[in-house]
Amino acid sequence: MTTDKPTDSFAALFEEQGKKSPSRAKSYRIGERIDAVIARVGKDAVFVELDGKRQAWIDGAELAGEDGKIPYNVGDSISASVVEIDRSGNIRLGRSMGKANNLAALETAKEAGIAIEGKVATVNKGGFEVDLSGGAKGFCPISQMDSRFVQDPNSFVGRTLNFIVTELREGGRSIVLSRRALLEREAREAAQKIMKDLVVGAVVRGTVSGVREFGAFVDLGGVEGLIPLSELSHDRSSSAGDVVKPGDVVEVKVAAVKETTNAKTGQPETKITLSLKALAADPWEAIETVAPIGKVAVGTVVRIADFGAFVRLASGIEGLLHVSELPGKVEHPSKVLTVGQSLSVVVQKVDRDAKRLSLSVAPAGLAAGAAAPRASLSIGMVVNAVVERIENYGVFAQVDGTSGRQGRGLIPNADLGVPRGSDVRKSFPEGTKVVAKVMETGDGRLRLSIKAAREDDERSQFDGYRDSVKGPNKLGTFGDLFKKQLDGKKK
Repeated sequence: MTTDKPTDSFAALFEEQGKKSPSRAKSYRIGERIDAVIARVGKDAVFVELDGKRQAWIDGAELAGEDGKIPYNVGDSISASVVEIDRSGNIRLGRSMGKANNLAALETAKEAGIAIEGKVATVNKGGFEVDLSGGAKGFCPISQMDSRFVQDPNSFVGRTLNFIVTELREGGRSIVLSRRALLEREAREAAQKIMKDLVVGAVVRGTVSGVREFGAFVDLGGVEGLIPLSELSHDRSSSAGDVVKPGDVVEVKVAAVKETTNAKTGQPETKITLSLKALAADPWEAIETVAPIGKVAVGTVVRIADFGAFVRLASGIEGLLHVSELPGKVEHPSKVLTVGQSLSVVVQKVDRDAKRLSLSVAPAGLAAGAAAPRASLSIGMVVNAVVERIENYGVFAQVDGTSGRQGRGLIPNADLGVPRGSDVRKSFPEGTKVVAKVMETGDGRLRLSIKAAREDDERSQFDGYRDSVKGPNKLGTFGDLFKKQLDGKKK
């Protein structure tokens, strides 16, 4: 803030500024609202340029903050009203008239819309009694004391506030006041000033004025903007209340400014959409470190759906554990998982563009960061597996050494190696260990066959027996071989 030396008195400053004023200047009237640029900040007063030809002053005490300092610099714009013009034509500005000492001053304040000062004395039925200067008393309806609903009327008693005179009757014996009208006018003026600089992409500072399920409202100093829930944080599982609280000062980016019409009042209004997330680092930029493919990660179940569960690996990083990756027959993921549960998973796939992770349950015993063994299954391989699920068309078995969908194969009824019409549930109850041959792989599909594995074993035994027979013409036909085996068993 630019200030003069303490020795600069108001009288000296005003005299100096007056010498610079030309003899002819624009005329002003009491109550006229003026937007002016500060030319000089003194110890007791602030001077502003009116029209390039003349200057006016405003009492520094009226602009001072709670710390007693004037929070303005040379070049700043300020809005005020003409509250006094003396015989010499010197103009005094003010946010309010101050103490209205007589009926004429009250009438001037009412006609010009200039605020006056009063002290709230008591609360009575329907409003407040306000002491004005000169012994006058005014009445402020409770609905006109604040721009918001008054929760505790007694909290205003004893405070000196500014009011607008809305009614003046019976020679000053009936004075009706409104603080709400003044607050709303100041808010409109502040909003107009802010809206000039409020463009998409601008970064602004504001105070959280309210938190709802769908987002948070931010007071930008006269206008409110909404941070939708999706723009509060990269963490999609966080509620608005987890991110911000009323009274928090936040820096946000303007995402959209849209002119609309209020559905209830029919009046035009401006909707401002803000983003807190846009100014925060995107955790997906380091996704290779947070969620390396093929490695075990420890996360927390944050949401459960019919098709699976979402697991949070870090703030803003969630992956889907599809129901097909859960072991056994699962009617619903909620039957085996709970929100808040800690879970070790393996990152199977990362889609940076869509910001999606595909997960599977980690094999037991592996620590976070360990590489999970990947199933290396090829057509023709014979594997050991355990029956996990039985369906009308076959059974699903998990290949030993694998977990999740990548090692779970379907053994169709025709490949079970049992007579047609057999009760599959009795022949292969869940948990049954089987030996099967890999018949098909790829695109997330794995088909196995117990029948083919048995046939291969029988053929192998036959080939082994045939090779063990020495000499020409000693093998004979398959029937001869079978007869010899029977004869051997009879002996």
